[in-house]
Amino acid sequence: MAVRRPYVRPFEPGWWRRNPYFVRYMARELTAPFVGLYALILLSGLVCLALGRAPYEAWVAILRTPASLVLHGVLVAIFAYHSFSWFAIMPKTMPPVSIGGHRIGAAAITLAGLVAAAFCMLAAWFVVQAVA
Repeated sequence: MAVRRPYVRPFEPGWWRRNPYFVRYMARELTAPFVGLYALILLSGLVCLALGRAPYEAWVAILRTPASLVLHGVLVAIFAYHSFSWFAIMPKTMPPVSIGGHRIGAAAITLAGLVAAAFCMLAAWFVVQAVA
């Protein structure tokens, strides 16, 4: 009996760079670790808050350093792209939506998601300002 060699799929490094869809996908996936990093920053603030006033004020002082402000500026840009890219794929991942027998277009769904996110962000900002 002859021994069959297993099929080995050819692999080309950088195959994803030829298709703009995959480039956008990889860029979106590249932003995910930064979201996790920021979650750890917020978690460390929560731990410092639980430890008392002095550790929390030290954490806030670290956040006010120029390096931290630059990091936060970069993270805002990364999060903006991350959020926009997720809202852009939202029409592809949800079931069709019809109002009055007319199907809602993809652009309208994306815009509705962005507007809802902006509204929630502003509402949270006003709540924080009212509490502070």
